[in-house]
Amino acid sequence: MDFIPVSKPEITFSDEAYVNEAVRSGWVSSLGEFINKFEKNFSNFCNTKYALTVSNGTVGLHLSLVALGIKPGDEVIIPDLTFIATANAVSYTGAIPVLADIELDSLCICTKSIEKLITSKTKAIIAVHLYGHPANMTGINRLAKKYGLYVIEDAAEAHGAKIGDQKVGSFGDIGVFSLYGNKIITTGEGGVITTNNKKLYNKMTFLRDHAMSSDKRYWHTEIGFNYRMTNLQAALGVGQLERISEILKKREFIFEWYSEELINVPEIRLNSTKEGYKNAYWLIYIVLPKLNDKKRNTLMSKLKEYNIDSRPFFYPMSQLPMYKTNTPDSVNYIFEKGINLPTFNEITREQVRYICNSLKSVL
Repeated sequence: MDFIPVSKPEITFSDEAYVNEAVRSGWVSSLGEFINKFEKNFSNFCNTKYALTVSNGTVGLHLSLVALGIKPGDEVIIPDLTFIATANAVSYTGAIPVLADIELDSLCICTKSIEKLITSKTKAIIAVHLYGHPANMTGINRLAKKYGLYVIEDAAEAHGAKIGDQKVGSFGDIGVFSLYGNKIITTGEGGVITTNNKKLYNKMTFLRDHAMSSDKRYWHTEIGFNYRMTNLQAALGVGQLERISEILKKREFIFEWYSEELINVPEIRLNSTKEGYKNAYWLIYIVLPKLNDKKRNTLMSKLKEYNIDSRPFFYPMSQLPMYKTNTPDSVNYIFEKGINLPTFNEITREQVRYICNSLKSVL
């Protein structure tokens, strides 16, 4: 069997056609019709009033925090188990990321933990929809309303995920999506911010483009950023977004394939999805109770001998030097015992069967 990566993008002929059209137009930087089209189509997809393209998901988080007025000394509650960008974006503002525990079923931030961490300095909550499963937005929004906090959805891994009939990115004050090459849809690098708040949208649009005056060119009244997406990237995004329903359906099939192959292996737990939630299945993962950090790494090395790539879960933020603190038992448990398996649009049923048979053989 040829090498099977954890992830890879699927670029179709129609995607290429849009990019070629953008190249031929001469609008290859941060102006052009595809930027406007992609933003409009993405807001329609998320059912939000506004969508704003940015150069990547990390700057999307930073721009959101700045627009909300988060400043040095403020506290922003985030989950301990997330990608480093969530914590770093808070730190860029001078605010302090406060690390919350997770739910063991969804792997998302725990509302009970959030409430225990709220202080007079708390200004916002970032809810991460980890690996494509939505966080408990009903509970999080209830807390935000009770304590007067902003809510940002880090939906980097969850395009199309839902609670009931409502898509993520439309629950909080702001939603932020990543369009990196390994995400559900991609623009190579890139990100999108969603919101229903016109004032926030205008503020983020202003800050994204060096905070330049709209009626006096090259006049700047405050410090802004160059966080713009290019027309070339947006062209790729237009093509990708046209196929997102097909892509999400394929991810459901991939999860079903893994489930069918591993159903009789009692020591393996796959992604779980809470009732009433729709999982986007960014990555299929397994949790094995008997693993520890050393055994997990050995297992991944053994899979590599079968030409199968895999990857560990994100390190808890509380174990990194910049954010070092005590790691909750639940977070450490998931980190030590979790492995991500290959999940990409073009993976075949035969490849999934081979991965699972190899995994069972190694175990």
